[in-house]
Amino acid sequence: MRIMISPAKKMREDRDSFVCSDLPVFLDRAEVLKTAICALSYEQAKHMWGCSDRIAEENYERFRTMDLRKNLSPALLAYDGIQYQYMAPSVFEDDEFSYVEQNLRILSGFYGILRPMDGVVPYRLEMQAKIQAKGFNDLYAFWGDRLYRELLDDSRVIVNLASAEYSRCVIPYLTSGDRCVTCIFGELEKGRVVQKGVYAKIARGEMVRYLAVNRCTEPEVMKGYNWRGYSFREELSDEDTYVFIRYQSKGEL
Repeated sequence: MRIMISPAKKMREDRDSFVCSDLPVFLDRAEVLKTAICALSYEQAKHMWGCSDRIAEENYERFRTMDLRKNLSPALLAYDGIQYQYMAPSVFEDDEFSYVEQNLRILSGFYGILRPMDGVVPYRLEMQAKIQAKGFNDLYAFWGDRLYRELLDDSRVIVNLASAEYSRCVIPYLTSGDRCVTCIFGELEKGRVVQKGVYAKIARGEMVRYLAVNRCTEPEVMKGYNWRGYSFREELSDEDTYVFIRYQSKGEL
């Protein structure tokens, strides 16, 4: 079983906690993207990133000075968004680290796909970014079916904890022999399931931890997840979509 998650925009360097075990499998294509980004003017790069001057200046300089083989941090510790904070990989026990190294994969606009202990550098490149590289007009075309093929293991079972932006790199390539279970974390509002960004990110991170702690090898085990007020709702779910609804206490904002 493979679990796919999104990266985070916010990144940090952590070269002390753990030693990186390998380089990303698609490092050669990351080099292609680095070259394409370095060829952009500052204004073009800022437009592509759609960010403030402070963030654009930081990342414009990053791409011009980065070495993809030096001063690396393990991918799972390098991303610093809400999902990763609640996953809390820095306090995983050895067996839990072994589990995520075997089963967890991070999708990335820049690196393509990452194993937890692959060495990375801080970067900014969302999958929806419009950049031309090797004759392709966007990153979905640039990566094609490579991420899907690299993600699969012999079980051909995928747990989808990624956002729509990133799962779009994999879902279109699924075949009849694959099983992909997408987790929805939401609240019931007027009979509709509504996902709220921050809570969904927290739940995805905690679901990774739940899977690691319980060494899950089958998606059905996820039905027992009940952290942060979420519980599995059989009547809202089907074989390919597991829906978890969050209980809201009175007075909660």
